[in-house]
Amino acid sequence: MKETAKATRRGVLVGAAGLLAAPGIARGQGQIRLTLGHNAARGNPRWVAADHFAELVKTRSQGRIEVRVAGAAQLGDDLAMLTGLRTGTLDISVNSQGPASSLVPEMAALGLPFLFATNAQAYRLVDGAVGQNLARRFEPLGLLLISYWDNGIRHITNSRRPIVNPEDLRGLKIRTPADPATIDTFQALGAATQQINFSELYVALQQGVVDGQENPLANIHSSKLYEVNRFISLSAHKWECSPVLVSRIARARLTDADWRLLLDAMKEAEAMNRRIMVESDTKLLAEFKANPNVAVNETNQPAFRAATAGVLDAWERKPFGEFVREVRRAATA
Repeated sequence: MKETAKATRRGVLVGAAGLLAAPGIARGQGQIRLTLGHNAARGNPRWVAADHFAELVKTRSQGRIEVRVAGAAQLGDDLAMLTGLRTGTLDISVNSQGPASSLVPEMAALGLPFLFATNAQAYRLVDGAVGQNLARRFEPLGLLLISYWDNGIRHITNSRRPIVNPEDLRGLKIRTPADPATIDTFQALGAATQQINFSELYVALQQGVVDGQENPLANIHSSKLYEVNRFISLSAHKWECSPVLVSRIARARLTDADWRLLLDAMKEAEAMNRRIMVESDTKLLAEFKANPNVAVNETNQPAFRAATAGVLDAWERKPFGEFVREVRRAATA
């Protein structure tokens, strides 16, 4: 088994036990300890930005506030972390769009196919009225959405063949996150879809449980998915965010001044995450193209757009169809 998978399991057995044994916020002699969980591997833009956030908080509070970061799904998958936030056993989570949509279904609309040509277009949408609208929908659930980190424009990898046209996906088993928009997109493209936790994805690909998956280049690289999926097809079929959620229970134990300190630090960490994600696309694409064990190909984007157009129309007929229309209008503004 690869070292990344071993590290994840060790983290679950050892790190999670220690982190979850303590309450979400511990106060003693003026000290405050917060726990932040995420599922990204070491070196991923989320990992780097989360560590930067913790360091900013520590420095600006002169060591009075400590943010303990538990990455690589040490505290369980994204759904488990959402439960921890709501029960107060976890304070902050850099979560994933799909699992978050299990609580607020409208969140998945951000991942409808081909809404955004660039990361910057997506940032304008989530930083504006649409993002504020979504954040309000989490509040009755005891969650505060304080930032939208970038989880990248996504591409397809697999172990079988280059994907150039939609019909090349037929007969392939593709892992998707538990995200309704992604599932609908790949089923429209003719693939069989299967949901597997990201922390288990490398082994699932290695053992042939699924043939392929979809993720941004940063995730493909940091989790070494290219080792078991040599074909990287540049589909750019969707953008996805990583919503940063804070437990309302944790917020209630913070002073307004401490809360402002956290929000300011989070804004800087958000900027770092987005910058690294965009820079990594150029850097990693060159690395993958230079790697003789990896085959990178372009895709027939007009054919992919045509094959998935019905997904967008179907989502406008959902109970929150007006929100979907708002997203589509804002995405093209």
